[in-house]
Formats: sequence, structure tokens, C-alpha cells
Amino acid sequence: MTGQRKSIKIFGCVNIVNAKFIYKRDAVFNAETYLEFLEQVARKYYRKKKKKIFYIQDNASYHKDEIVWEWFSDHRKYIEVYNLPPYSPELNAAEPLWKHTRKVGTHNRYFDNENEIMDTLTKVFKGIQKNPKHIEGYIKPFR
Repeated sequence: MTGQRKSIKIFGCVNIVNAKFIYKRDAVFNAETYLEFLEQVARKYYRKKKKKIFYIQDNASYHKDEIVWEWFSDHRKYIEVYNLPPYSPELNAAEPLWKHTRKVGTHNRYFDNENEIMDTLTKVFKGIQKNPKHIEGYIKPFR
């Protein structure tokens, strides 16, 4: 956008078995907003399917927050967390999705306002959710 440098905060994760993608927009990245996203993941994958979740996360500072680890401890019967080594985005299955999003949605494009950017992101993400085959090639190395 002209004269501005804005960012949109999006939490996201991908199921490497079936290429299903979950995302959540938020105003900030912090422990509280991350916990809201984790609850969304738990509702989607555990409460519906009753299968244990093996969750892999990178080393964002809010991932290491005490309240986040308390949440994982309280919910360990249905979600088991693993941390990636520091500085290893090549091991994060969600990273290729962000690359795909930039490639097909935002790369080399001008946006008049934040709503235009969010509309484009939503279109890309809904496309991924409706047709997981679009991203299977990206996550194949993580299976």
C-alpha cells in the first residue's frame, strides 16, 4: 500500500497426512492469541476425529511462553508437541504454504488497502482448504 508497510498476522498449520490447512488471523502474535489458535486446532482435529494430535512448532518466542507450555501439559492426553531446532525453517511444513501464498496471492502486487490484502489471502487460503491437492507437492517431503 502506498506510503505504508503493514503486515497481516496469520497463524497457520497444515496436516501433513491429508494436506488440510487451518489458519486464523489476529492483531498480534503472542501467547494468548497462539492459545486461541491451538484451541481451534484441537477442536478441528481432536474433538471431531478423536485422534491424538502430533503438533510440530517452530521457535517463535510466544511458543516458549510458560502459559503455552502449561496448556500443552494440561492437554497432553490429546496433543503432543515437538519443537523444531532453532533456525530451521526448511523443516517446517507450513513454510512452503507461506511461499505458495506469496507466489499465487501477493507477489509483485499492489494493494490499495488492508482489506484488499486480506481478501486475497482469504481467497488463497480457501482455495487450499477446498482443494488440498494444490499443496500436496509442497508437503510431500514432510511425510
